[in-house]
Amino acid sequence: MSAACNHSVQFDGISPDYKRRLWLVIAINAAMFVVEMAAGQAARSQALQADALDFAGDALTYGLSLAVIGSSLKTRANAALAKGISLLVMGLWVLGTTLMNILSGTVPEAHIMGTIGLLALLANLASVLILVRYKDGDANVRSVWLCSRNDAIGNLAVLLAAASVWGTTSGWPDLIVAALMAALFLSSALQIIRQALEEKRAHTLHLSK
Repeated sequence: MSAACNHSVQFDGISPDYKRRLWLVIAINAAMFVVEMAAGQAARSQALQADALDFAGDALTYGLSLAVIGSSLKTRANAALAKGISLLVMGLWVLGTTLMNILSGTVPEAHIMGTIGLLALLANLASVLILVRYKDGDANVRSVWLCSRNDAIGNLAVLLAAASVWGTTSGWPDLIVAALMAALFLSSALQIIRQALEEKRAHTLHLSK
């Protein structure tokens, strides 16, 4: 994963163009949550449901990012910290439910996984392209980019799982991909939390001078 931007002055989201792009990405994520959660339940796919949950989380956290643009560094860092913690909880939830589903032995519907996985990939690639111009910035901006990038990676993994489920008639590929997505959530959460805490410390040191 990319390191956080170390420039002394970081983009903080104050840009009409960035806000328009963020609204568009929020709409894409909200729509895909509804589509993918319904498909995940129909296909009995843990990977699809995990990815749908990620779409919902992204829509909510992007809204939070939008709300705190222009606020103080402390407020923006606190927002990023909240998003990092929520992503950490999401990763732990996906990991836990995946472990529980190992016992069920359910084989997902590969054709539904593949179709919806492709649709979700296209949606996430569109989001990545919309936001790539603003991939570096403070913890608040950075967290938006990391979430969008994670979604695109996750959808590639879902497509791979769908092909593997179809080829092996086993539910294991679905569960493995869900576990890998959980690990990606946890890794990104730690990055966001670390940068947010660093910015909070920098703010405190600035005030003490």
